[in-house]
Amino acid sequence: MKPDFLYHPYSSTRNTVFAKNGMVATSQPLAAQAGLEMLQKGGNAIDAAIATAAALTVVEPTSNGIGGDAFALVWTNGTLHGLNASGPAPQSISIDSVKAMGYENMPTHGVIPITVPGAPSAWAALSEKFGELPFTEVLAPAIRYAEEGYPLTPTLGKYWKMAYHRFTEMFQEEVFQPWFDTFAPNHKVPEIGDVWKSQGHADTLKEIAKTRAESFYRGNLAANISDHVQKFGGFLSKEDLASYYPEWVEPISTNYRGYDVWEIPPNGQGLIALMALNIVGGFQFSEKDCVDTYHKQMEAMKLAFTDGKVYITDGNEMAAEVKDLLSEEYAQKRRAFIQDEAIFPKPSEFTKSGTVYLAAADRYGNMVSYIQSNYMGFGSGVVIPGTGIALQNRGHDFSLDPTHANALKPGKKTYHTIIPGFLTKDGQAVGPFGVMGGYMQPQGHLQVIMNTIDFHLHPQQALDAPRWQWIEGKKILVEPSFPNHLVQALIRKGHQIEIANDSGHFGRGQIIWRNPDTGVLMGGTESRTDGTIAAW
Repeated sequence: MKPDFLYHPYSSTRNTVFAKNGMVATSQPLAAQAGLEMLQKGGNAIDAAIATAAALTVVEPTSNGIGGDAFALVWTNGTLHGLNASGPAPQSISIDSVKAMGYENMPTHGVIPITVPGAPSAWAALSEKFGELPFTEVLAPAIRYAEEGYPLTPTLGKYWKMAYHRFTEMFQEEVFQPWFDTFAPNHKVPEIGDVWKSQGHADTLKEIAKTRAESFYRGNLAANISDHVQKFGGFLSKEDLASYYPEWVEPISTNYRGYDVWEIPPNGQGLIALMALNIVGGFQFSEKDCVDTYHKQMEAMKLAFTDGKVYITDGNEMAAEVKDLLSEEYAQKRRAFIQDEAIFPKPSEFTKSGTVYLAAADRYGNMVSYIQSNYMGFGSGVVIPGTGIALQNRGHDFSLDPTHANALKPGKKTYHTIIPGFLTKDGQAVGPFGVMGGYMQPQGHLQVIMNTIDFHLHPQQALDAPRWQWIEGKKILVEPSFPNHLVQALIRKGHQIEIANDSGHFGRGQIIWRNPDTGVLMGGTESRTDGTIAAW
């Protein structure tokens, strides 16, 4: 029998999109079109995802870039594969070396928090393992957008201008000048509707395409990256780049009301979403928009998040086993803390042992859940001159406390916020989903999955529904559209509710589900950004 959300009555900001031959959902229309172009040329969903991801580094540089990280879940031939393309800390960095530079915490911007970027390696690895089209052809749309230019869309223009004004105040040092040269040439930030182009982006993407990303890690681009970072006192070296390869991993899952929800294992924070689903799985919810539903969701999420922030780090250095965190015993223990009033969460104890998201599907049954990010918008603020390579700042999440699970160490991967999701039922793919946006991501996963499975909302409804975000303690941020009577009821339960000025804090999601009987695809895209679905 088809799941209820495949034919639920329609009422939403936008309509869910249906297609038969292929579909790409992401936050930028031109990037989605790049993926569709691959499908129409005979490529598969993996080719479409790579083309879209590469294009996003050009057409949404406010959220990701060539120098970012990536994760992917790929469904093909009845099996789900996981790819972790996040990079480790440089081998020459240490807590002592960072503190000797005068820092008590990892800095947010500059050369210090730069770890090995993984995104180009993800494109090459996905293409080599699953792609049908030549790698040069898959990256061609991104190169074209960079060379010929494209007009800025509304949300893109908004965040580009915000970043420019913020960076103008913050970035006075020489190391940041290439950012202005690249993204605000002649001291002018592009406006909504202006055409922006970058030959540096184009040339870099051409070299990545020609060398299957080898130049980025073991060639000319690698030398340019390391030389520039080290010129300004950073730690990333040619050796760090040369020794890096992405890692194929076994996805982790939990069963939620008959569906298997899948995430990438740590160092990603997808584990938090699964832990929270396990906690709420012990409750029954009669309706979506009632105070009891939101109260229990919020309490479950804060408990799962509190533990996740304590235990999640490089998968090889976890102080708690994933299987323990996903056990029913753990869920019952944490569920017992949820009472009628909001609580201040405390971590459980165990025995020691700035982002873009896209979904793609094709007529052959292949489906991809893919996410990549520079973190905090433009990342570190460091751009390699003449290349368009904006480097991420993932090392910012490392702790300089040597007793912390996520303590900085040479060659270690940090706690990572970006997470792709995937849904299956009875061993068959339902489809990819994701909600990007820092620490909103597992919270978005919980809300979208419950909207889908508990409340039978179709993809567009599941994304459009008002969202909330736990911040810390009892503090909860809600969207402006969140019903006021529920805000008041949650306050009476002890939650400290704040209403956001806009919806920019609540993530951007995409969903593609497949009807198991007909193979028809149905997709939802984010109404909080310039999201679109390209389909045929």
